[in-house]
Amino acid sequence: MGYIDAESVRKTVRDLCIQACTVLPDDVLSALRRSRDAEGKSLAGDIMDMLLENAEIAAGEKVPICQDTGLVHVFLDLGRDVTMKGDLFQAVVEGVALGYTEGYLRKSVVDDPLFDRVNTKDNSPPVIHLELVPGSDLTITVMPKGTGSENMSRLAMLTPAAGPEGVKRFVLDTVKNAGANACPPMIVGVGVGGMMDKAAYLAKRALLRRIGERNPDDRVAALEAELLREINELGIGPAGLGGSTTALWVAIETYPTHIGALPVAVNLQCHAARRATAVLRPESVSCEWDLPKRDALNGKGGGKDER
Repeated sequence: MGYIDAESVRKTVRDLCIQACTVLPDDVLSALRRSRDAEGKSLAGDIMDMLLENAEIAAGEKVPICQDTGLVHVFLDLGRDVTMKGDLFQAVVEGVALGYTEGYLRKSVVDDPLFDRVNTKDNSPPVIHLELVPGSDLTITVMPKGTGSENMSRLAMLTPAAGPEGVKRFVLDTVKNAGANACPPMIVGVGVGGMMDKAAYLAKRALLRRIGERNPDDRVAALEAELLREINELGIGPAGLGGSTTALWVAIETYPTHIGALPVAVNLQCHAARRATAVLRPESVSCEWDLPKRDALNGKGGGKDER
């Protein structure tokens, strides 16, 4: 059994925060380019050109893709055979603080949500999600989440009789009500099952799935495809000014639930779908990065379009 030291976690989280805020993942860039081609010569196409130019400038100059650099969500998938040397959670908090101060990223976190609302001045603390998984690695994924799309996210406790059609109606209504406020073209994360807290977590976790990767359950995958088609038929379009691309992707995650419940949560993500991942291995500071390839930044990104 090996160990991973807290200092490696701290440095990795710092770097991931800066990377996520400045460079879009290659799958998101590829989806934006495909959608831009689909819009042709139109206002929607012009808006997509601006979004792509913005992403190119941000990556090239290492400046934020969006001025709202978000509340950071850190997903930790910790192998059961890993021993931590030091405080894992404290290392994550300190890594976020370093990333936002050393990376000159906007600090948007307030310490008390109800009364004082005083800025913490380093964008900490993040929201941390920990899952124990098989293996001996620690996978760290950082996802900064701005409030434009987050404020338009919704949760419902449906009855089992609502079924898949009820879930679909709720998702479509959420996207309709969000309109331009969610900064489309968006990614739609849907969580179904558990209870209300689990459904909300699943919806956010769904946003981590790469664009093009369907749910392994064929029935759920079919619902994802159906929702993506119907969302894009709404005509909201880029920036809410019309077009055929309201969503780049729909991802659904499910979990067992109570016989009398059908919880469903919709977590919307704007076109700046920021995330970055690294894998730490025991007794080593080396890691594998899930970062956009340079070709993707230069407009040569490929990727299979599964829409």
